[in-house]
Amino acid sequence: MPSDKKRDYEVDYGKPPRQTRFQPGQSGNPRGRPSGSQNLSTLLSQVLAEPVIIVEHGRRRRITKRKAIVTQLINRSAKADLKAIQLLMTMLRDIESRSDPGPADPTVFAEADQQIIQRIQARLRGQE
Repeated sequence: MPSDKKRDYEVDYGKPPRQTRFQPGQSGNPRGRPSGSQNLSTLLSQVLAEPVIIVEHGRRRRITKRKAIVTQLINRSAKADLKAIQLLMTMLRDIESRSDPGPADPTVFAEADQQIIQRIQARLRGQE
């Protein structure tokens, strides 16, 4: 049903009618996430960075909760706690899989490496 009013632009996907658009200064999500709120990852990082006092070898030390958790995990793994060993091995595999795998054989060079070596050798021969 066409309107009697003539529009000076086309209404289409992503182009709503002018009267229904957000007014300047008006938020599209007025009751959205409050400012300053944090996600679970941020909260977890903050809590793990908090200090805790431990007694080690008869002395009090201040370390982060993160370090205390890792220390306890490793100590329990050393005492043959199978669940702790499993968790530790899973963590180690995850860390190792994220690291950049280097070449399997350091004596094998890629084609680009060979070209660079040849250029350097040619420069050295020219200077001698």
